[in-house]
Amino acid sequence: MKIIKAQFLTSAPSINECPIYNLPEFALVGRSNVGKSSFINSLVNIKELAKTSNTPGKTKLINLFKINDNFIFADLPGYGYAKVSANIQNQWKKNLETYLLKRKDIVSLIQLIDSRHPVQNNDLLMAEWINFNKLPCFCIATKIDQIPKSKIINVCNNFEKILNLPVFPFSKSVSFYNLKILDEIEKLLQRPF
Repeated sequence: MKIIKAQFLTSAPSINECPIYNLPEFALVGRSNVGKSSFINSLVNIKELAKTSNTPGKTKLINLFKINDNFIFADLPGYGYAKVSANIQNQWKKNLETYLLKRKDIVSLIQLIDSRHPVQNNDLLMAEWINFNKLPCFCIATKIDQIPKSKIINVCNNFEKILNLPVFPFSKSVSFYNLKILDEIEKLLQRPF
């Protein structure tokens, strides 16, 4: 698959405010600052389409992007950010769960995990929740260029074993990794919607 067009559609605080586009959707989940926005920008080859930040917890809204006029990326608020109140964390969690369970057009979730660290507890809880709810999902091991090349296969295999999900390596600075990810997205888009 080649991405030739990408556009920001809207931001919304919850599923109730999200327009329905009747297009297949991929929902991006992951810890705050794992690189969800960088992932979108790299795949579509537009530097500033999704706003990136070095400040964890910056994405507080559901951000929707239309790709090639035939599918949607939903960039969801990150989980595991400790520097906001428990009340706000609970609201984000509730919005996230509601979106993932009720949004009818989701074809697959994409869970992003930082490859530089072992699987964190909230990453594992998220993967277990995804499996429990029988939601389709694959995993992206982000920032893979920041670990030694000799360890990439082991990191991905370890993530697969722990999370029970297919894992694809990714780096915003190495476009080679995008090819397999785009192939996976294309394969999922070919299923009946």
